[in-house]
Amino acid sequence: MPTVMNPAANLYLVGPMGAGKTSIGRRLAEVFGMPFVDLDQVIEEHSGASITLTFEIEGEAGFRRRESRMLGELVQRRGIVLSTGGGCVLSPHNRELLRANGFVLWLDADVDSQLARLRHDRKRPLLGVDDRRARLEQLAVERNPLYAEVADLRMPSTGQGSSNALAFQVGLRLESQWRREPVEPTA
Repeated sequence: MPTVMNPAANLYLVGPMGAGKTSIGRRLAEVFGMPFVDLDQVIEEHSGASITLTFEIEGEAGFRRRESRMLGELVQRRGIVLSTGGGCVLSPHNRELLRANGFVLWLDADVDSQLARLRHDRKRPLLGVDDRRARLEQLAVERNPLYAEVADLRMPSTGQGSSNALAFQVGLRLESQWRREPVEPTA
């Protein structure tokens, strides 16, 4: 990961499911006075279908096409905090969009933490398996190198206490490592 500051108007959160990208992203948006956008939520709003239903009808490939299109639109905005889905980094094009248009924060979580946070979650299509641990371990092997490739900053999202405490710690690190580009006010 680069050690130099990446001047950028946008902050993008990447990482595995259950790492806290949405909850931490919301808090960071409040701290920095920026709008928060959740990529999966925007996909659902535009398609009129849940992520689960999109996976059922179009498969993962269909969902990934929608994800790439929507990411391409969202990175054109300036001054946002964007939480991505865990698999957003699978596409080389998406990784390039993230790197070229924002400061990328990798919220990392170990499998035990993911299992604890996702124990009641039945909406994530990739967790609809008997052995959730094996699935999360497999996804980590596939995706962690891709998160590392795009990340300007990696922060563990475990062992930091509450999400407020973690957001505070992340905010402090961002203050020292992210040089925010000014955003022109819209008329």
